[in-house]
Amino acid sequence: MTQRVTFQLQARDGKARRGVIQTPRGEIRTPAFMPVGTAATVKAMLPESVRATGADVLLGNTYHLMLRPTAERIAALGGLHKFMNWERPILTDSGGFQVMSLAELRKLTEKGVTFRSHVDGARHELTPERSMEIQALLGSDIVMSFDECTPYPATEEVAASSMRLSMRWAQRSRDAFGDRPGHALFGIQQGSTFRELREESAQALQQIGFDGYAVGGLAVGEGQEAMFDVLDYAPDMLPEDKPRYLMGVGKPDDIVGAVARGIDMMDCVLPSRSGRTGQVFTHRGVVNIKNARHRDDPRPLDESCTCPACRSYSRAYLHHVFRAGEMISGMLLTWHNLHYYQVLMDGMREAIEAGDFAGFERDFHARRAEGDIEPI
Repeated sequence: MTQRVTFQLQARDGKARRGVIQTPRGEIRTPAFMPVGTAATVKAMLPESVRATGADVLLGNTYHLMLRPTAERIAALGGLHKFMNWERPILTDSGGFQVMSLAELRKLTEKGVTFRSHVDGARHELTPERSMEIQALLGSDIVMSFDECTPYPATEEVAASSMRLSMRWAQRSRDAFGDRPGHALFGIQQGSTFRELREESAQALQQIGFDGYAVGGLAVGEGQEAMFDVLDYAPDMLPEDKPRYLMGVGKPDDIVGAVARGIDMMDCVLPSRSGRTGQVFTHRGVVNIKNARHRDDPRPLDESCTCPACRSYSRAYLHHVFRAGEMISGMLLTWHNLHYYQVLMDGMREAIEAGDFAGFERDFHARRAEGDIEPI
């Protein structure tokens, strides 16, 4: 595989962009939503089922995979694609966010982060160089540079110090990544909610030079309004001819709002995690399948949906298996949610192509405002 990873913009409507990322393992249509396969699996889903929802790319997690089963073991077994039976593109995050949020007794220095595993308490060190090594062992198609995810809220002084450390780590990530044809390295913009810091970060990243650029440090508790305020300007600071990836987002209305502001890629555990807890996303908003109103309802979750949960099962059945704690509940509801997210992405791609993204956005919000169908 010597082909380069490339990005082509195919259409625009306002700031919304439609394009395609070409990789040796297949194309990623943008705007793209990446289901999260934290530990080399999208929970409750077979890989072929994830693909059937329309997903072009999955996200794998460096932190979790380095701890268990280890990157070295995955490499010895043929790489992450073969290991998890997913032959299409995989993006791996750098591990920085999980170290900050999950690891115990962590210590941050210029070199990197030392921490104790949340799995067994063993001591590990994660640096930009080690993150690049792990992601190379995994064999992911899109590699993320190692950064510190600035906590929120943060003072401008703290945010500036954190961002500048991430920029020094970005340079070290670039140096350690080297030249790997067929694989791409993305840099991550930081700066919290401070416009000047975001600008400084964007300029630093472009001087280093990356194959794509992420907007990091959002969806960390600042709320949608503050996130959109940053997205009103942050994507515009990044190169037009490269993909723009908003990390860890989000709810359906977050995603539509992000695409309207120039974002091309997103990921989030929400559709799969919600599926396991009985929360279902439909065109008319969120449905809680655990609620008693569904127990005698023979209708599908969403009449316009073609996923297996909606095609073959009633709300009454889905309510029953959720209440009974049956595994099929998480399987069907996760499939539905991932399918809904991919239909949403497909609708946005078509609307951008047709030059009617504003109409799509208007209809999307109007249908959700109607709320769920009336109980029987």
